[in-house]
Amino acid sequence: MTKKKSATSLAQQSVGIRLSSHEKICAERMNNLLISLQRLEKKVDTLSDSVSKGKGIVAVLVFLGSIAAACIGYLNIK
Repeated sequence: MTKKKSATSLAQQSVGIRLSSHEKICAERMNNLLISLQRLEKKVDTLSDSVSKGKGIVAVLVFLGSIAAACIGYLNIK
């Protein structure tokens, strides 16, 4: 004759199945979050590089503008 499983062992088995499926879902969510964070980090790096280039270009334009203003001012004096 086969032994019948007790109600507590059946409950523990079903809880174990539910926990393992929950852990799989959570692991998938965490992987998705990690991938999203990596993409965001790449975008932030790209944006910071663009901002740095923009600041450099503005500094060059200000320098050239001040030289042009100085030349125009010098020529107007004479």
